[in-house]
Amino acid sequence: MDSTTTNSQRRPFSIKLWPPSEGTRKVLVERLRNNLTTNSIFTQKYGCLSKEEAEESADQIEDLAFNTANQLYDREPDGDGGAAVQLYAKECSKLLLEVLKRGPAAKNDKVLVSKKETSPVETFFDISKGQRAFIEADEAENILRPLKEPGNSYTKICFSNRSFGLGAARVAEPILVSLKHQLKEVDLSDFIAGRPEAEALEVMNIFSAALEGSVLKSLNLSNNALGEKGVRAFGPLLKSQTSLEELYLMNDGISEEAAKAVCELIPSTENLKVLQFHNNMTGDEGALAISEVVKRSPFLEDFRCSSTRVGSEGGIALSKALETCSHLKKLDLRDNMFGAEAAVALSKALSKHADLVEIYLSYLNLEDEGAIAIVNGLKESAPLLEILEMAGNDITAEAAPALAACIASKQNLTKLILSENELKEEGSIQIGKALEGLAQLKEVDMSNNFMRRAGARMLAQVVIEKPGFKLLNINGNIISDEGIDEVKEMFKKFPEMLAPLDENDPEGGDDGEESEGEGEGEGEGDGDGLESKLENLEVSHDD
Repeated sequence: MDSTTTNSQRRPFSIKLWPPSEGTRKVLVERLRNNLTTNSIFTQKYGCLSKEEAEESADQIEDLAFNTANQLYDREPDGDGGAAVQLYAKECSKLLLEVLKRGPAAKNDKVLVSKKETSPVETFFDISKGQRAFIEADEAENILRPLKEPGNSYTKICFSNRSFGLGAARVAEPILVSLKHQLKEVDLSDFIAGRPEAEALEVMNIFSAALEGSVLKSLNLSNNALGEKGVRAFGPLLKSQTSLEELYLMNDGISEEAAKAVCELIPSTENLKVLQFHNNMTGDEGALAISEVVKRSPFLEDFRCSSTRVGSEGGIALSKALETCSHLKKLDLRDNMFGAEAAVALSKALSKHADLVEIYLSYLNLEDEGAIAIVNGLKESAPLLEILEMAGNDITAEAAPALAACIASKQNLTKLILSENELKEEGSIQIGKALEGLAQLKEVDMSNNFMRRAGARMLAQVVIEKPGFKLLNINGNIISDEGIDEVKEMFKKFPEMLAPLDENDPEGGDDGEESEGEGEGEGEGDGDGLESKLENLEVSHDD
């Protein structure tokens, strides 16, 4: 409701050529029927169809051509429909010729158009394509018309990206009531943008009441600035859900009070597999409420609570709740203020997640203590881990041995993001050695880590040999000009695999630390001496 959508975003008036009227469609069917029964060069060669065959074939041809053209129009709703009309005529001509060449059907043969030629049954109705704009009653009547067709098979609807006013909502209401028992997935994200609060709440009440009692698998209410009032407006719908598997409440202004309302209004989450709360103002108290939802979701596979202002207390509560989710595959807690104490609690939960495939823990204020706890917990679990992100956590070389040991144990790892830490040369070399045995690796980001020449060379040497590797990012470090040249030479044949190095600062360094190139071995720097000291370092896969 806080989003703004101006009247200038309304679609300009234009003549629409699509869809054709019912009268136009009937006229075309009659022409097709005549072509199948009257004397022509084709009927002379292949034979005329009986009146009964012609009627059935003409209906089938027109229906198939209409559905094909309508799919094209759905993908390009901002056009005037001219392309759809052309495709409609082309498909009719093609199918007519095929039926004529096939000739009269055998007495018991009722199949006039082969199964291969039939269009797939439409199950997904989507109006989100095109310009983001208001939708009022007249346009809603036209756009939602396919949902009113008797016998339609729509099980999934997406009304995202169009802002419904009261008039449009009242048009949609009876349609949704008639469909709600066949719907399985409903996407109402970003569907009230720019509306005054009173109107937006009334629209949400209408949609909620219309869909109450549906048996949904997926519900998306994201990007609606709901707040507590909005959550409660959807109360009738939320309370009626007993089989929900996916719930999305991202960027919804979910405050402490709104989070408590969510906990209160969703009575059954035992089937929930996906729960996403990205970019809300939940805070610690709100996290306590969300943790109760998580506790009641034993089959949760994908949990996202990123950018939600959760601190240590809320982080601990969420971590303890996650211990009950033994089926977790994807966890995203980025951009919160967990700190070390919450990280220790989270490490206990992670040690129980054998199915974990993706984990995003960047910008959690972990520091070394928290990072070590996390990777020690992960090392003993998650054998199938593919993505590990821990950027921006003030991780230093002190945590590098534990971090490297964990990384080396993940043979399925494809993506490693450790940017914006302080691993420096020593830590970078240890991470590089840990990557040597990872054959599936595709992307590594070690940018902004105060890395010097030897660390950069180590990482480059390791990843350049991996089949299928896509991107190494070591930008924003303090690599010497000679080191940069070396790395670029290694990637000479595959420049697309090396991220830009335009933010590297060869003159940089920490206070009190010698700049690279000073003292003995100028041009090589301290990095090469350190590399020789760590030459025989091995990362153990076991304790």
